[in-house]
Parts: sequence; C-alpha cells; structure tokens
Amino acid sequence: MFFVAASIGIAASAQSKFSAAFDKDDVVTVCNAVAQWQVANHASSRHPKLDWTNGALYRGMVEWGKMTGDPTYFNFVRNIGEEYNWSMWKRTYHADDICVGQAFIEMYKLFREPEMMRPAMERAFWVANHPSKAPLVKTDPIGKDERWSWCDALFMAPPVYAALYNLTGEKVYVDYMENEFRECTDSLFDKDENLYYRDCKRIPLREPNGAKQLWGRGNGWVYGGIPLIIENLPDDYPVDYYLDIFQKMTKAVLKTQDENGAWHSSMLDHGSYPMPENSASAFFCYGLAWGINNGYLKGKKYEEALKKGWASLVSGVHENGFLGYIQPVGAAPRGDDRSGYNNSDVYGVGAFLLAGSEIYQMCGGEPAKLADIVK
Repeated sequence: MFFVAASIGIAASAQSKFSAAFDKDDVVTVCNAVAQWQVANHASSRHPKLDWTNGALYRGMVEWGKMTGDPTYFNFVRNIGEEYNWSMWKRTYHADDICVGQAFIEMYKLFREPEMMRPAMERAFWVANHPSKAPLVKTDPIGKDERWSWCDALFMAPPVYAALYNLTGEKVYVDYMENEFRECTDSLFDKDENLYYRDCKRIPLREPNGAKQLWGRGNGWVYGGIPLIIENLPDDYPVDYYLDIFQKMTKAVLKTQDENGAWHSSMLDHGSYPMPENSASAFFCYGLAWGINNGYLKGKKYEEALKKGWASLVSGVHENGFLGYIQPVGAAPRGDDRSGYNNSDVYGVGAFLLAGSEIYQMCGGEPAKLADIVK
C-alpha cells in the first residue's frame, strides 16, 4: 500500500534539482512536479480509491488546483468521484471512511453539483443523529472504530462536519464534531509535551531513549487538521478552543524540529529514528504556513522554522517529482528503509500540496480565477 521508488526505476540522488526558495514560481515548479508524478502513477497505488490515504491526497490536489487553476487536478478528483458516485468507504462510523468527503465537498463548493456532496452529507447526518454509545478508547472492540479513539481521526472526519455545518446551518454536525474532538483530546493530549498520543495503547510506551512515544505523523494529522476545521467553519464561529490547541502544539513543533529542518517519525527520539519523515514534516509545514498567513503565528522564529522545513521537504523530491521519506501506513514510529528516500505514499503527497498551497500564497501568489473552469 505504498510506492517504493526502487521498484519503478527511480534512482536516488543526493540533492533535489528543485529550489526551495520562497519564490512563487519555484513553489509552483516543485508542487506541479510532485502532483503530476502522483497523477501519472496513481494507478500503481494499492490503496482503495476511497481510502483515507487517498482522502488526504485528494484534498491536497483540490487545494493545489485552486492555486494553479490547472483543471488536471480537479479532473483527477472528479474522475474518481464519478467512478464511485461520490460515495464514502465502507464503515459508517469510522472517521477514516469519510475522509474522501473533504475533497468531494470542496469540489461541490466549486462546481455546485449536488451529487458531489450528497453521500458525505447523508452519512455524516445519520452518524451525528445516532452517535455511538461505545466508550472512546482504542481497547474497546466497538469504540475503537465507532469513536474518534485515535488522534489521526481529528484530521479525517472533523473538516467534513465543519463544512457541512457551514453549508447547511444544521447544528447537529458541529455539535457532534465538538463532542468527539474534545473527548479525543481529553484522552490523548499530553499537557506536558503539548502533543498527542496516537491512541490509549501508546500512553505507557517509551522510546529507546526513555521518551514518551509521540508519533510524528499522528501529530501531523492533528496539526494539519485544525486549519481545515477552522477554514470550514463560519467566520463568526468561536474557534478559541482549536486555536489554543494549535498554539500549544506549535511550541512542540518548533521544539522537535531537527537542525536540518525535518521532523522525525518519533517526535522525542530522533536518535532512534534518524531519517526525516516527510508526511509529518509536510503537515507541520502546512500548519505553520497557515498560521503565519492568517496572523496566528507572528514572529521570525515561525518563518525560519517553516523555511527550514520546506527546504528539508524539497530535498526529498526526486528529479521526476517522486516525494521520498514517507513512512508507510502505520500507527507508531518507524525508521527502517521502507521509510527512506525511496519510499512515498499518497497522504504525504497530499500534505505536501497543502503546504505548497499556503507557501505559494505567502510568496505573493494568488489563487487562480476559476470562472472558466467551474462554469
């Protein structure tokens, strides 16, 4: 369920040919290369098309399409949506299985074709009106799937509920989202480290250096998910709760960045996991760029961290646009060769494009005028 570069003839190089300069043209060049490689090679992915992994990818594709105006990226998502009638994946309650709804709802906002959002709306409305009574713990046989019992869930589902509340005015969506988000946070957020455990089973675990096991991508999911929640809520909706978490996590994000600008599979034990982990790094860069662009993160230290992070990310892009250093699907830190320069996966690409979309705007780029595309 991943791309391994060696198996498709990609040769590793010590240095990317792409510039990491904060110049809008350079950002367009590298993001287009990464996106176009993914579009061209997407058939090689073993992930189901409606899987959460692809949900993150499609969201990144739509956001990058908004920047460039290139219909390739919208058509990529449209073709998949139409192939599956814009439906969701199998498990009604499971947060992962509504993740593709994020991109489908964004497509609806652009093209105003009701069928694009109807399946996501119907599922979310039913779940919100019939919330699971199982306990929110990963050790419960029902709660592990029906509740948001793992931190990744805070990226997968909440932006869908926030968007549906904004579009419909039906408070049931945001009430459900608020309850699940808060219960998940209460159970998994470590107030000393300002980071999330992946799930309750990880809380007692320790890394080889004695540090708590706080997974890089798991925290990237949360940090990247908060902007998507806030962006989807009405302008007058109170978001202080989410911003407080975002600000606290930002302190930890800056603290755990390495000297080369990367973040690692284990946030607190770089020595045991020495390689960069670019799906985590991309989500952190996205969050930092969004926070700066929206005035929530003010000061040179945030811009410096972002520039170092982006440079590290871009250094993992192969000459043909293949994005390396992506840890495979998992639930805990991992640092073997399957997470190295020659390994990629779709969610990392989606996160990279989200980051690129914000950095492009930071560099003076403006979203494309889409009237000719969406008419």
